[in-house]
Amino acid sequence: MPKAYWIAHVTVTDPEAYLGYQAVAPAAFAQYGAIFLARGGSAQTLEGDSWQRHVVIQFDSLQQARDCYNSPEYTDARARRAGACEASITIVEGC
Repeated sequence: MPKAYWIAHVTVTDPEAYLGYQAVAPAAFAQYGAIFLARGGSAQTLEGDSWQRHVVIQFDSLQQARDCYNSPEYTDARARRAGACEASITIVEGC
């Protein structure tokens, strides 16, 4: 079964409010076996929109990635980051 990945692009607009997301999101990721492959760090946008942060998270399966995103724990995390950032999140199945 192929791995699956979240690819997230985020620009934080309210760092203080974003702390609420950062306080609870790790519990959801841990529950679903997420492995962070890239989080923040140096990046260069070559085409398309420029974002402040880029995140790549590996899951064991597409279903596991979906389950994490739709879990009560991550739903709470998303609610806490509402209005604190702009984000684009894609879940993609690996090769």
